[in-house]
Amino acid sequence: MEALRVDKQRLREIIKELKKWKAPATVLLSLYVPPGRPVSDVVNLLRQELSISDNIKLKRTKNAVQRALASAIDRFSKVTKIPDNGLVYFAGEDVETGDFISVMLIPPEEVKLFFYRTDKYFHTEFLEEMVYEHNVIGLIIVERDAATLGLLKGNRLVVLEEMEEYIPGKHEKGGQSQRRYDRIIEQMVEDFYKKVGEHANRAFLPLLEQGKLKAVLVGGPAYSKYDFVQADYLDYRLKKILINQLIDVSYQGEAGLREMVMKAQDVLKEQEYVEGLQVIEEFKLHLAKDDGMVVYGEDEVNNALEMGAVKVLVVSEERGDVEKWLEKAKNYGAKVVVVNNDMPEGEWFYKTFNGVAGILRYKAG
Repeated sequence: MEALRVDKQRLREIIKELKKWKAPATVLLSLYVPPGRPVSDVVNLLRQELSISDNIKLKRTKNAVQRALASAIDRFSKVTKIPDNGLVYFAGEDVETGDFISVMLIPPEEVKLFFYRTDKYFHTEFLEEMVYEHNVIGLIIVERDAATLGLLKGNRLVVLEEMEEYIPGKHEKGGQSQRRYDRIIEQMVEDFYKKVGEHANRAFLPLLEQGKLKAVLVGGPAYSKYDFVQADYLDYRLKKILINQLIDVSYQGEAGLREMVMKAQDVLKEQEYVEGLQVIEEFKLHLAKDDGMVVYGEDEVNNALEMGAVKVLVVSEERGDVEKWLEKAKNYGAKVVVVNNDMPEGEWFYKTFNGVAGILRYKAG
């Protein structure tokens, strides 16, 4: 069974492959079994589902479902006991080509629920939580009439929501009318901030309760961010983990989140995303200086690793052999930073250098 155990990097690769599978009907099987669950219960459930599947009218769909279930029954019949972290199984057929996939694994963290479903896609969301959501930073960009909520999850930046409200600018009406008009505008701004706070609470509190949310970072233009933070728009539990430094940000949306994260590198230095940004910048700097302190090309990187010359191995998550490079780096004492195409210049790194390069301890000759 130990051969089925995967680490987080290997799990990322498996998730990426599984997410490529789509079906026109509910023929892709996903099964999560927590530790302590009797194997006999799982096999009995699968046999019941196999019997029920005889009622599926469309022959092609029925055959695909039954093939997945038969595969699952066969695999679980050979298991004597569910391992300490549980078992996860995926199986399904591409009904157009007849290609079949079957994946059984022991995840790097404990499976918390029993889950079975056949669907048009594989349910990888529970595995994704294990990979991406254990050192999460909540991100808020706020101004008087617009806001963006996001998450920094490991080496991924995620936009959760973009909000916009029409709020008029100030007019020079003069006298009583001006003061009344200003109060109306102030109330509209306050209502918008309240709405942003409510949406942030709804998005972030579940992650906090699960122990995944470590901090909240707020940014925006001018004084809006200060007005938002100083009032009670955010839940008191989120205010307790607010990062004191507020970030000046010029944009909303994904561009704004990226700008905020880059400007907050000092306070977010332990995040994988920030580490990825920093190492790409260091790599580019050595390239520009042409100082012989970087290496690229698979053979060249491999040779430098074996010489012990590589200080940091940079690998793109897009490569299919990331795990091989991780193991080699470990054997030769190199630190590894995995980058992805969502990062600024992540795609450039993958396409230009085939997703693997090294920053050296010394010139390798």
